[in-house]
Amino acid sequence: MRKSILPDRSVRSTAFEPAWLDLERLARVEVSSEDPAHPVEDALRMARPAGWRAGASGPQTLRLCFDEPQLLQCIRVHFEETQHERRQEFALRWSADGASFREIVRQQWNFSPSGSTREAENYVVALAGVSVLELHIVPDTSGGDACASLAELRVA
Repeated sequence: MRKSILPDRSVRSTAFEPAWLDLERLARVEVSSEDPAHPVEDALRMARPAGWRAGASGPQTLRLCFDEPQLLQCIRVHFEETQHERRQEFALRWSADGASFREIVRQQWNFSPSGSTREAENYVVALAGVSVLELHIVPDTSGGDACASLAELRVA
């Protein structure tokens, strides 16, 4: 009879955390608008004190323009909405030349203060030669006057 002892599953290993890129050093950011109290840097820095918030309602675009083309393996987006019920849509796109874009993902999420207040996604990708990463947010697909926000954006 052959046998083996199974490892103890009650002891969990530390979750894998990618080596996130230093976006302040490697990229320029373009944003369609921002609330001065919640600048885009607050969503891109590791400390993430308050995240980014748009300075106007309606669709918003955030672009990371890399100084040198990058190999991207993971993209993390994190949104929070605790006050208003709304359906948000976002799309992540990338470009090697800054002109033609390819979609990575398009997703909708229903926020509800009494239930679903947080959306966090990690996308495992294999993208070589990325010069621009673009996040387009439609904060309220019904056309309401919601302002887009982003708690966190990380790339590795």
